[in-house]
Amino acid sequence: QVQLAESGGGSVQAGGSLRLSCAASGRTFSSYAMGWFRQAPGKDRAFVAAISWSGSSTNHADSVKGRFTISRDNAKNTVYLQMNSLKPEDTAVYYCAATARANAAMYTRRWEYEYWGQGTQVTVSS
Repeated sequence: QVQLAESGGGSVQAGGSLRLSCAASGRTFSSYAMGWFRQAPGKDRAFVAAISWSGSSTNHADSVKGRFTISRDNAKNTVYLQMNSLKPEDTAVYYCAATARANAAMYTRRWEYEYWGQGTQVTVSS
């Protein structure tokens, strides 16, 4: 089992930047592909980005391509989401997720992930 804890959320002006972190503990971090999802009030939890075990491949939702970047540091058991050029529509609770599936970044659906963090709030004002 792996435990996940997000941090780095907060309030920022449109056009600003924020970096989210997800610290993992438990099973070997490098054995898990990781993902970020977000959920706005009244909306379904939506895929944001994913990264393979090794970090060699990544996958970003069309809505965030060119603005957000997922990365990981296995030595620190941490995955990151660098968010630039933030827009008000990026406002949501952001969740970190982990899966013991193959070393790939193809996992974009909620059911593909076994473990979830508690979420961190990101608010973008205009």
